[in-house]
Amino acid sequence: MTWGLWNNWMLPGLWITIQVTLYSAALALAVSFTIGTLRTSRLWIVRFLSGGYFEIFRGASALVMLFWFLFAFPLMFGYQLVPMWAGVVALGLTYGAYGSEIVRGALASVPEAQREAGIALSFTRLQRLRRIEIPQAWPEMVPPFNNLSIELLKGTALVSTISVADITFSANLIRITTQESGPIYTVILVMYFVLAFFITRGMRVLERHAKTRIGQAPPSDKGLLAKLSLRRGSADASTVAATGGAK
Repeated sequence: MTWGLWNNWMLPGLWITIQVTLYSAALALAVSFTIGTLRTSRLWIVRFLSGGYFEIFRGASALVMLFWFLFAFPLMFGYQLVPMWAGVVALGLTYGAYGSEIVRGALASVPEAQREAGIALSFTRLQRLRRIEIPQAWPEMVPPFNNLSIELLKGTALVSTISVADITFSANLIRITTQESGPIYTVILVMYFVLAFFITRGMRVLERHAKTRIGQAPPSDKGLLAKLSLRRGSADASTVAATGGAK
């Protein structure tokens, strides 16, 4: 693959992939918290409607949803979406449905005594969510959100089917031009892996920060080494005391 093909097609395609991932993730996060918290409501009608959204978008194909927003949505509502934004909306709503289950499960894991304490303090539902439930549930959400973010990144390759020039679309154009499949698809596999790696590292930092805020920060590598050294020193001292210091 020549530098011209890389500079003119692959780099712009990489930027499109990053944009679609970020915008879709932002929409999915908003949908996840909205639907996830609504599914914990005490009103059955709210739980029914939010649960209906969850079941519909979880059971629908993301690829078909892309085509629906690009081709069916304009016919039904008279508003044409740009292909990139059709992909963002379809992916954000679809993966947001999966994320809502993460939010619902994490909120359900908060001890009931914590909610009762908020009620005793006369907190409203929103205040209990903001000050009590979400801060405690957030560290439990980050690891599954990490997996979901990587799945979303890989799912952005679907937008190439509606002519959005991401790296998959660009790679296919280069394959047609150069008649070389192995090198180009190997390159984009590595590119997706690198992007997923950076997402994972960022989410781990976010998880550590979230646990620090509630006093559950995992021990650092230096702290772990110091603890192991302390235990080894204690074991050596116990051995010397048991043998009476004999050599």
